[in-house]
Amino acid sequence: MTGHEQFPASVLTFVSAFDVDTTLAKLKTALTTAGAVVFADVDQRAAAAQVGLQLRRTRLVLFGNPKAGTPVMAANPHAALELPLRLVVWEDDARRTHVDYYDVARPLSGLYGIPTGLVAPLLHVPTLLQEALQ
Repeated sequence: MTGHEQFPASVLTFVSAFDVDTTLAKLKTALTTAGAVVFADVDQRAAAAQVGLQLRRTRLVLFGNPKAGTPVMAANPHAALELPLRLVVWEDDARRTHVDYYDVARPLSGLYGIPTGLVAPLLHVPTLLQEALQ
C-alpha cells in the first residue's frame, strides 16, 4: 500500500495469511460451499498489462446467491446496481494479500429501502470471508 488509500465505511478489508492464489482458492471454496455462485473472476492486472500499464496483483470476484439476491431485486429493481456481491483480492508492496469486500447490507437497507429480512442473509458474508482467510 502506498499510504494514500482511502475507502468508504461500506468496504471491509482483511489481511489474508495466504498468497493471492491460495486466498482466491480458499474464498471460492468457502463461497460455493455456502451456496453462492462465483459469476466472474477478473484479473485486473492482466487487463492493465494488455494496454501497457502495470498494476499490483488484483483480482475482482463477482459472486452471489440468486436465492438471496433475487428477492432484493424484486423489492427494488434499482438495487440490482449493488448485486452481484463483489470482493477484490490484491497484493501490497510487501507481498501481503488483502481482501476488500463491499458490504452492501447498509446501502441496500438505507439507500434502497430493502426490508431488513431480505438483507439478513447478506450479513453473514463478512464472517464467511474472514473464516476462509484463517
